[in-house]
Amino acid sequence: MEQKRKNIIIAIDGYSSTGKSTLAKNLARELGFVYVDTGSMYRAVALYAMQNGLIKDGELDVEALIEALHQIQLDFVHNPDKGFSEIYLNGEKVEGLIRSLEVSNQVSQVARIPQVRKKLVLLQKNMSGDRGIVMDGRDIGTVVFPEAELKIFLTASPETRAKRRYKEMSDTGRNISYESVLENVSQRDLMDTTRKDSPLVKAEDAVEIDNSHMNVQQTFDTALELVGKVLNS
Repeated sequence: MEQKRKNIIIAIDGYSSTGKSTLAKNLARELGFVYVDTGSMYRAVALYAMQNGLIKDGELDVEALIEALHQIQLDFVHNPDKGFSEIYLNGEKVEGLIRSLEVSNQVSQVARIPQVRKKLVLLQKNMSGDRGIVMDGRDIGTVVFPEAELKIFLTASPETRAKRRYKEMSDTGRNISYESVLENVSQRDLMDTTRKDSPLVKAEDAVEIDNSHMNVQQTFDTALELVGKVLNS
């Protein structure tokens, strides 16, 4: 891709299972930028809560988690074989563990805790450095990097997103039902858009891409065209 090299910030927000991480990884690889998956950070905190008995019968002990935040260390380590960084929780790679439906069912109630968001947003802001960066999540363009040169908001119908998530999980051998995945998608949408602290909203200057009827390549091509306009402006 022949572009003027600029160390811009690309913020990708949107609903769950719209392909934010896939798009962000592909753009970062194409542009030689740093990629940060903020969703994996919230998933890792949720996994910590589950592993340490802070979630019982689906109910999170909010105060206990807040008190334990100083014990949670999150790091991204570059995997040269995959071409992107993977998340580590207190020194252990948890990239696979955080993708389970069990973690998906708990992550939204963890992510809506102001103290959790404050800790992770600070970590995210410190990751930009002086290099180009692609970061995806729920509030990147509105809270983490409101100054981002390019903001993309991904959306798709709940049914489309549930089908994608169901296929992804089925392909890894997980025994789940489409109905349970659709329910999880709908619940996360509700919690993400109605939480008091940094709810999921489209930034005023974000470009919306509805990829309900687009594949991964088409979504990438559309986004890359937007990047090109910014880099050559």
